[in-house]
Amino acid sequence: MRFCKFVLSLLLLPPVCLVGWETGRMVWGVLGHFQTAAGFFLGAVVYAAIHYGCYNFSRPYVLVHEMTHALAALLCGSRVKDFSVKKESGYVKLDKANMFIMLAPYFIPGYVIAVVFVYIILGLFFEVTPWRQLFLFLIGFFSAFHWIQTVKTLREADQPDLKLAGGKIFSLVTISLANLVVLALVLKGLFPQEVSLSNAAENVARNTWRLGCFLVHYIKGN
Repeated sequence: MRFCKFVLSLLLLPPVCLVGWETGRMVWGVLGHFQTAAGFFLGAVVYAAIHYGCYNFSRPYVLVHEMTHALAALLCGSRVKDFSVKKESGYVKLDKANMFIMLAPYFIPGYVIAVVFVYIILGLFFEVTPWRQLFLFLIGFFSAFHWIQTVKTLREADQPDLKLAGGKIFSLVTISLANLVVLALVLKGLFPQEVSLSNAAENVARNTWRLGCFLVHYIKGN
């Protein structure tokens, strides 16, 4: 099974690169409407400045990381036996686990979801349009929090989650693809007029097919 996942991770590398290219084009397209998206990019820059300048938000990240493990486990019917959060580390003990449970914290931006949830709830009772730039700022802030903390965690520690999910290479490829898709969905939700998911999906599918055909012809020719 682990070998099959390794082969699958190699097959997924081209689509990951293509999805990364299309997501980058989305970001560039949103940048072209900077006045509309100023709050989002400002929030991301402010978080990065704070993180690398004075405070790295370790405990808040450990908290949301372990909570995401626990919530993913509950969604999958697993039982949480124990839960611990410290400044630099934490753990969740479960009666069973799967790939989704193990990798969920690395691609699900928990604080972003919390901000969206609060914004929607407030919108049921108040006019929230005047606060849209603040909302975008918080989304950008916590999106940068998620990306920077995820990269930091994967670089600085040998995460057992990756091994349990099917191996380090498979997990890293899966996390990369999932984060790119989540970013694309966030951009579409925030800037629906500037982002086209259908065009991006068509480009990825078409170019993946072309690359696959090229590789098949190349292999047959040799």
